[in-house]
Amino acid sequence: LGSGGLSIDQAREFDSSGSQALKAFKESGLETILVNPNIATIQTSKGLADKIYYNPITVDFVSQIIKEEKINYLSVSFGGQTALNCGMQLFHAGVLEENNVTVLGTHLENVIISEDREKFKNVLANINIETPPSSCATNINDSIKIANEIGYPVLVRAGFCLGGQGSGFANNDDDLKKLVESALQISETVIIDKSLKGWKELEYEIVRDRYDNCISVCNMENLDPLGVHTGESIVVAPSQTLNNEEYQMLRTTCFRIVRMLNIVGECNVQFALDPNSNKFYVIEMNARLSRSSALASKATGYPLAFVGAKLALGYSLYELKNKITMNTSACFEPSLDYLVVKVPRWDLDKFPNTPIYI
Repeated sequence: LGSGGLSIDQAREFDSSGSQALKAFKESGLETILVNPNIATIQTSKGLADKIYYNPITVDFVSQIIKEEKINYLSVSFGGQTALNCGMQLFHAGVLEENNVTVLGTHLENVIISEDREKFKNVLANINIETPPSSCATNINDSIKIANEIGYPVLVRAGFCLGGQGSGFANNDDDLKKLVESALQISETVIIDKSLKGWKELEYEIVRDRYDNCISVCNMENLDPLGVHTGESIVVAPSQTLNNEEYQMLRTTCFRIVRMLNIVGECNVQFALDPNSNKFYVIEMNARLSRSSALASKATGYPLAFVGAKLALGYSLYELKNKITMNTSACFEPSLDYLVVKVPRWDLDKFPNTPIYI
């Protein structure tokens, strides 16, 4: 499943990862059928996939294609959240079981855990790894009680809203009341999170095969403190402010998480690290290729999507060669003696009243 019908020049990261995956599958002798309505992509070019369906990536369309083509295997790891959501919906609807379709790579039941905030939190709690304290409320009194339990400052968000609507930081009960009143106008639920403003935001790209071999391909650090969306942050690889103890602590934590969830292929784990101590929280894990994975591939010369696709077919890391270097094994962990910096192209339309000087 591709990344869906986005406009030209959007989601090129998933086009890159999907193209690599198609090459890996075809190299292994599989017939490949791509579903992607976005014609402005490389992966929809003639000859890359054996057959292309320019249909929306929805349960209805993909179900019909599965039945029509008598699909044996489904890959949902290379099309971003669009493909992953569709795969989970197909799983819940029983379409995959009904048609004897095997999902390549990480089992969807484990993907669903990683996507569910509460389930993920409980799984990590079993191995003594913390996520940021958070709880939901439906009224002001419960919100105040939760905020005092977590401890100010807190982040207040309207539940199930896009674009940060109804969100803000509260330093006391009075601030909280105003924000909760505003949030409840938008949503029936308010989410109260511990504020991690000013903490470091770090990300690790992790690869694991079905034989439990794990490597950390790349770690990255946002130059902006936590609170700025990764897509709008300046990112440097490898991280520049971690000492070896901190780096190894987070790397080891990643391995514990991916082994607990039996990840097969590529994933990334995001952390918040207190700059004044070794205290950290796991923010989230993507059990799929992400936008950061494309940056990590370019930064390290390690083709994450290609290797991830091969691992999903059952290969081991030590069986695979790095197609970029042609010398090292895929189980060779890159070590960079240079820096890679990603500076985003900001959408200046978001700042209508701000003078822009170029």
